[in-house]
Parts: sequence; structure tokens; C-alpha cells
Amino acid sequence: MPSNRLVECVPNFSEGRRPERIRSIAEAIAGVDSACVLDTHIDPDHNRSVITFVAAPERVVEAAVNAVRRASELIDMRMHQGEHPRLGATDVLPFVPIRGVTMDECVRLAHEAGAAIARELSIPVYFYEQAARRAARVNLEDVRRGALELLREEIATNRERAPDEGLALVHDSAGAIAVGARPILIAFNVILRSDDIAVARQIARTIRARNGGLPFVKALGFRLQTRGVVQVSMNLVKYKVTGMTAVYDAIAREVDRLNVEIDSAEIVGLVPRDALDRNAAYFSKLENFSDAKILEHEIDQCSSA
Repeated sequence: MPSNRLVECVPNFSEGRRPERIRSIAEAIAGVDSACVLDTHIDPDHNRSVITFVAAPERVVEAAVNAVRRASELIDMRMHQGEHPRLGATDVLPFVPIRGVTMDECVRLAHEAGAAIARELSIPVYFYEQAARRAARVNLEDVRRGALELLREEIATNRERAPDEGLALVHDSAGAIAVGARPILIAFNVILRSDDIAVARQIARTIRARNGGLPFVKALGFRLQTRGVVQVSMNLVKYKVTGMTAVYDAIAREVDRLNVEIDSAEIVGLVPRDALDRNAAYFSKLENFSDAKILEHEIDQCSSA
């Protein structure tokens, strides 16, 4: 794997209960020259999986489109049920500059991938974050508002919901997709010792940026049926401004006030090394943490393989 120029891609798939399907998607990625799968996170409660891979910019679009194609063959959104909002079999497909690549290049790669997905797979494409072609689509939550169910109703009749690429027609089984370019973000969850979803949602509302909470924090509350608990699920979109220490400490203050307890914390996907504070309160609560969760460590492993 060439190491001087690397793009990270972090597709999210609407499947978390059949691991063999996610393995098949990962194989479709790994079959492309220079592409290396760094991490796979499978969540049965969200019914969602996240694959993190890197590739040379010249091959990353091929690997990404392969993944979307395989997901469209394996995942039928007409049968999908899960906690997390989603648009399609591949819900989001972000391109992230890692080494020797600019954000502008990642925007071009996102647009190239989106055009190929619409043309080859007949899946309508919405561009978000840095790749957005409309100001109203910069924020992913605005693109995904109402999820696939509302999009099915509106895509052909509401001009504001027309796709950026492809026909104004949701793919019967694969749905739609959001394709973006963005900096590195951290997906960080805090699990509570409570089965009260209202508590998780209240904490999420308190800490997220759009409600006046912590800057650059997106948060939702979810129920984890298999564990009988609830979770505050977060994206830290500028982790150098608001990192895991700040959000964990804010949640700790809220749970004290609400008379509940924190059970554990979880990193979804990988984190850059400089985001970790091994002396912070959250670190001892992390589930299944190892060096394999560190982005640079996994890239080095791929380079030496």
C-alpha cells in the first residue's frame, strides 16, 4: 500500500445483524489495489456497521463504489429495522484526507464516486459536508431528515429533495446515499445504566451544539435493546476543539444531576492518536480498547503487511 498519499473512507451500512454480509462488503473493498480495510464495527442494536479503509486517491473511488455495489446486492431496505436514522443500504460515504491529499481533492473524489453510483447503480446521491452543492445540504442531519421513509414520499414531488446525482427515484431495495468529504471525526458513545430513553435523549439535547451545548458536537439518544440500556451517541466533528474528555465530563455532570450512572464508553471506528488522553476519566470506561483502535497504528500495520 503506498503511504505517501492516502485517503480514508468510512462508509456506514444499514446492516448490523448479519456479519457475513459486512465481511463480503469488506472483501469487495480489499480486492482493489492499494485499498486496506483498517476496522469494521458491527452494531446489532443500531442494525448498522461502519467500515474504515484507506487507499491511494487514484483507487479509492473504485473501492468505495465496489462497497456500495456489494451493499446494494446484499441489503434490502424494505426489510430494514434499526435504531439509527438512515437513507439507504450504504447510508453515508465520506472521503477524508489523511496524507498528502487536500480537502479539495476529496471533494472531487466524492463527486466522482457519486456520479458513478448514480450512473452504474441507479441509486440517488446527495452530497454533504464539504462536498455539498447546496448550502442546505452541508449538515448531514438536514440531508437525512425524515430518513428513507420520508424521502420515498418526497423525492419525486418536492424540489428541495431532488438528488444531486441520479433520477428523482429511490432505489427499490438500496434506497439513497449521502456522499461527502470531511475532516476526521470521532464517533464516541457513552452507555448509561438506565433503560429510560428519555434520559439519553435529554442528555443528547443538552450537550449537542445545535441546542447551545458543546461546540461541534452532534448527539442522539438510542436504546440498546440487546443490553437493556440506553446510549448517548455522538459525532465529534472537530475533536481538537471538543474532544472525548469534554463530552464525557459533560455527560458525567448530567447523569449526576439526573441520578443515573455511566456504564461504559465506546469508540466507533478509529481515532487519531492525538485524540486520546489515557489519564482522562473516559479512558478507563472504554470497551475493548487496544492499539487497534488508533488510526496511525492501523495504517502502519497495513503498510508493513
